[in-house]
Amino acid sequence: MSTYTIYIIDDEQAIRTGLTRELSGAYTVQAFGTAKEGISAVQNTPPDLLLLDIGLPDINGIDVLKTIKTISADIVVVMITAYEDINTVISAMKLGAYDYVVKPLHMDSLEITISNALETIRLRKEVQLLQEKYLAENLPCFVGESDSLQDVMELITKVAKSPDTPIMILGETGTGKELMASAIHYRSPHYKGPFVPVNCAAIPKDLVESELFGYEQGAFSGARASGKKGLIDEAAGGTLFLDEIGDLHLDAQAKLLRFLEDGEFYRVGGTTKMKVTTRIVSATNKNPEELMAAERFRADLYFRLAVIKIEVPSLNNRPDDIMPLAMHFLSQFSTKFNKRFSGITQGAMQVMMEHAWTGNVRELKNMIERGVLVGNGPELTVRDLDIPSQAPAKPKPTANADEYPPLSPEGIDLDEAHQAIEKHYIEEALRITGGNETKAAELLNMNRHTFRYRRKKCG
Repeated sequence: MSTYTIYIIDDEQAIRTGLTRELSGAYTVQAFGTAKEGISAVQNTPPDLLLLDIGLPDINGIDVLKTIKTISADIVVVMITAYEDINTVISAMKLGAYDYVVKPLHMDSLEITISNALETIRLRKEVQLLQEKYLAENLPCFVGESDSLQDVMELITKVAKSPDTPIMILGETGTGKELMASAIHYRSPHYKGPFVPVNCAAIPKDLVESELFGYEQGAFSGARASGKKGLIDEAAGGTLFLDEIGDLHLDAQAKLLRFLEDGEFYRVGGTTKMKVTTRIVSATNKNPEELMAAERFRADLYFRLAVIKIEVPSLNNRPDDIMPLAMHFLSQFSTKFNKRFSGITQGAMQVMMEHAWTGNVRELKNMIERGVLVGNGPELTVRDLDIPSQAPAKPKPTANADEYPPLSPEGIDLDEAHQAIEKHYIEEALRITGGNETKAAELLNMNRHTFRYRRKKCG
């Protein structure tokens, strides 16, 4: 029995019976006498192919086609008509019908139409499987549980569906802007095309134009004899990622704007107009408004590049992602360096939660890499991380001896004593502030995220 399922919607009993008898040997076939029965069956279990009569008594076949395509656009629909009304046929084809056949039906001709339609389905499924495999191997990995990161990922998934809409990514150094750009590329219709990253800040001013647009033979002293394709040309049919776009020179900005307007450009020294289709994704860690106010960035280029604007939150603003990221990098570098790290000590976790991540995710990744490389395991420790002190220690207030737990002859567990004292002051700060975590954190000279972490740790 074939794996393909065919539904028949036709009000003529003889046609339903005849088609079912002829096709059941090769396919799984179900027949329905009314549009409502057929639509209900499609909603429950969509078929691969539908033979749909145009002249149904309860609902017009064209309207049924619209409904079917709303339920599942992948269903291949072959229309059946009692007469060859060209206007009706054209309407059906515009709505997504694969083909049509005219009554009285000739099985030889119908079987060829069905065979061709199912071959289309087979090829489509094959392409889909290849695409899923490709994406599984290339799709950038995002680790994090915070709402802010999930919001960014949801936006990326939506805007990536456009093949050429310019997108600007804003965020601090180390937040993963290139990873975001890569995610946009691999989720776009041109995911098989090239992804070409360019660091605008690293290109010398005099070479920006030739690097972006390429040059012709003998365009300038030192040019290659054969000329050179530019980065825009290299990214044809894919994505050009312009990182640190805020450092692009004003002259190059003007030429880039012209390319964005119509997709056309000239190579340096060339007279032939070039045209390519590519998506431009740009990124900067600078404030675009400040750059425009200082006349270091063209306002018209900014508005053209930032048709879609994505702001990546800093790691300090999403503390819920610190430990998931740390564990991800720990696993990654344990495998790379053939080390057996199973986790992170509580002390190291606390230090990471309290650290000010000026370098964001990149800093965290580098820190874990260093820790795994020099550490012995099985857990990553504070010593392994080697986090530098960011501020001089604050003098601790003096206290009378009776303010501390007594030291008995049996000894004392310093960790438990410290936790008891910490818990006492957290509870006291919450009592004084009426449960306001932000104000309680201020009383204890710590930020709210650190306060929440310590409050959770103390139960």
